[in-house]
Amino acid sequence: MARTRDAALAAAVALTALTGCGAADMTRQTSPYAAAEGSRTVTLSVQSWVGAQADVAVAQYLLEHELGYRVDTVQIDEVPAWDALSQGRVDAILEDWGHPDQEKRYIDDKGTIERGGDLGVTGHIGWFVPTYFAEQHPDVTDWKNLNKYAEAFRTAESGGKGQLMDGSPSYVTNDKALVDSLGLDYQVVFAGSEAAQITQIKQFAKERKPFLTYWYKPQWLFEKVPMTEVKLPAYKEGCEADPEKVACAYPHTPLQKFFNARFAEGGGDAAAFLKRFRWTTDMQNDVALMIAEQKLTPREAAGRWVKDNESTWRAWLPS
Repeated sequence: MARTRDAALAAAVALTALTGCGAADMTRQTSPYAAAEGSRTVTLSVQSWVGAQADVAVAQYLLEHELGYRVDTVQIDEVPAWDALSQGRVDAILEDWGHPDQEKRYIDDKGTIERGGDLGVTGHIGWFVPTYFAEQHPDVTDWKNLNKYAEAFRTAESGGKGQLMDGSPSYVTNDKALVDSLGLDYQVVFAGSEAAQITQIKQFAKERKPFLTYWYKPQWLFEKVPMTEVKLPAYKEGCEADPEKVACAYPHTPLQKFFNARFAEGGGDAAAFLKRFRWTTDMQNDVALMIAEQKLTPREAAGRWVKDNESTWRAWLPS
């Protein structure tokens, strides 16, 4: 579905152990605990956006405190994480936004990765404008009217065109193709990361400036900066098949978990627990908000959530 993700969030993203649709490419990094058969160790891939950090934080806390595992984490970009998972350098990815080409390669063809089930959260990528601007200019929420507002969205970085702000080039994005296919007078500008994009969005909002941005749900920032989605041409199955000619909206994607095949079969209680790990968008946002806005460490946020939600997580534990 695989989905730029304030000083507080930047600090959270920089945490070494647990640092949403770009992390540094760390595909050469591995954990001595990954694929360690017969030992109570688990290695989890951590994506760079805070929602995915929330997943891993809670899973790690419960694996360690309830099941007695040693948990290691590795931060890798979305696509390279599949390679690491296939090779056993990590045991599980807990939030994937949709990579059908990787699924075919590693699940269908090689058999080195297995599906781990639904995370319980539905992800959606889209284009958004601040609600204060949409209320003043209601027609901006139809893509056909975007060229009318290109000048309002122009920045120093957009080369005389309107700016469409993206996060990291490593995220799932069709935006350059969409701009071309729909004939829009816009330039895609990458902020570089979720943290940088959030900083920019908050600055725009503070100054009440208009902006157009690639963004995604679930994401805690909507609670701080209300945004309204721009309607793109309706998504239809297969409309994104040619990445150079995409002219449709992003789908709504039930986010999925994936496991190394050996871990899925021989991972014991850890694999059983992660298969049963399933929570809601609101639950994920609660933890993400604690990490990004309240400045709790991922471990502190997970501990607080676990304390308040025992009836939920007890059902995830193996019998």
